[in-house]
Amino acid sequence: MKLEALGYNNEIKNSLDIGLEGLEIGRVITEHKERYLVQSEKGEFEAEITGNLRYTAAGRADFPAVGDWVALMVFDTHSAIIHKVLPRFSVLSRKAVGVTADIQIIATNIDFAFIVLSVDEDFSLNRMERYLTLCHSSCIQPIIILNKMDLVAEDRLSELMGQLKNRFEEIPVLGISASTTQGLKRVREIIEVGKTYCLLGSSGVGKSTLVNALSQKRLMETKKVSDYSKKGRHTTTHRELVVLENGGILIDNPGMREVGLPDVSNGLDKTFEDILDLAAHCKFKDCTHTVETGCAVTQAVESGDIDKSAYENYLKLKREQVHFDSTIAEKRKKDKDFGKMIKHFKYIKKSNK
Repeated sequence: MKLEALGYNNEIKNSLDIGLEGLEIGRVITEHKERYLVQSEKGEFEAEITGNLRYTAAGRADFPAVGDWVALMVFDTHSAIIHKVLPRFSVLSRKAVGVTADIQIIATNIDFAFIVLSVDEDFSLNRMERYLTLCHSSCIQPIIILNKMDLVAEDRLSELMGQLKNRFEEIPVLGISASTTQGLKRVREIIEVGKTYCLLGSSGVGKSTLVNALSQKRLMETKKVSDYSKKGRHTTTHRELVVLENGGILIDNPGMREVGLPDVSNGLDKTFEDILDLAAHCKFKDCTHTVETGCAVTQAVESGDIDKSAYENYLKLKREQVHFDSTIAEKRKKDKDFGKMIKHFKYIKKSNK
């Protein structure tokens, strides 16, 4: 397979450092507990990272992830060692579940994100704003896909589509049924050759069914919708990069029960751009948009110019961002104090010799 089919372009080529002579360039297509499947022009290789790469990594974010371009040394027809992760032009990440101040990389080098939600209980405009904030913070262009449109009446579908288009005026919204293929022609038409698309969404919204439909192959296992809950059961357990027949590149992801936001201040500003524009007209520069006199934002909420639910979600996400920032600062202080303690211990030990 040619590297161009995996999304290789001049921008990536120009990022190559000197000293990579003799190494093969490939793209990570799957990851399993720090073991990687890498596709290059010579084939697919099971790869591990070098000890030096592991030792010099400042954190888990410095390890390879699905979508990464890497330089590797090929040993035989099946195995290789990854020596370097090439610079990323986009990184989609979230706050790791249950781990304080840790970041989990979802995928890298993504151009567009298909944010999938379904017409059933999964439908949530507030959760959509979380996904949009993740995308905007990484300069990834979002596209909203409303799936399972075959499960509701036409008037209900029109209502849901209207809610999405009214709340997210600048974001493309597509209605589909991945199981019946209704609406998939439009999705295929917007997929560009050599561009990488990432699927985001909660468990059971039909992402794996969508991957199978777009690839026209049974690549991902899917399970029947529950007769009781009307929800599909999510079966994707790992991230995987797939090259589609029309030349697009697709990355499927396990469903996310929690969408914790990392450092996404710029993403918040983009997602809630209308609130940010109004904030410039507040009486006080440090306005929190809650109780201050002369707040242009709260006035717009009261008049109905700003959706109240969107406003409340904005405040919630801002509080999460402040908490995350303070947690990061606390972690850095602890790491710095620990480093000083180790340095002092070594000094005392050396002085006693």
